[in-house]
Amino acid sequence: MADSDISHASRHLPSGVHHAVRPGSALLRLETTASREGVLDGAWWPRSRDIGAELPALLSALAEHLGPLSRVGLDATAWEGLPTRIVIDDRVVHVDSFPVGDDTVLITRGDRDHFSLLVIPPEATPEAAHAAMAQAVLASNVSSAEQILIDTGGGQTASG
Repeated sequence: MADSDISHASRHLPSGVHHAVRPGSALLRLETTASREGVLDGAWWPRSRDIGAELPALLSALAEHLGPLSRVGLDATAWEGLPTRIVIDDRVVHVDSFPVGDDTVLITRGDRDHFSLLVIPPEATPEAAHAAMAQAVLASNVSSAEQILIDTGGGQTASG
């Protein structure tokens, strides 16, 4: 998605994208040059905390755009049943457990090309998830994943 597709003045996605974003979606701003700006490269809104059910689809989608992936870093305390590796497109992707917080997933392509994605809690309201995803993909974003969730209410559930 091009930066011009998202209004810098608001935290809303373009209307067509806004309606398409739902649990299980990933929204990415992929810049693979050394001059990448912004704190995050995208956002992911998993349907559940079951990493075995959620991670394969995310990694397959990312591999389509980024090529072969080598590692993924997650916080083990935020996920159920975190494996040490997963096979995507006949390639092993190592799963590392880091104390990065449950609001971030780190993706590595090759040895040094890293991508950081905001993780929207599965129970987030659609409005908060949309706002958080829109902010995460802004090239000018300087807020941490945790701060984006605070600012947008992305950590709040539909029941309150």
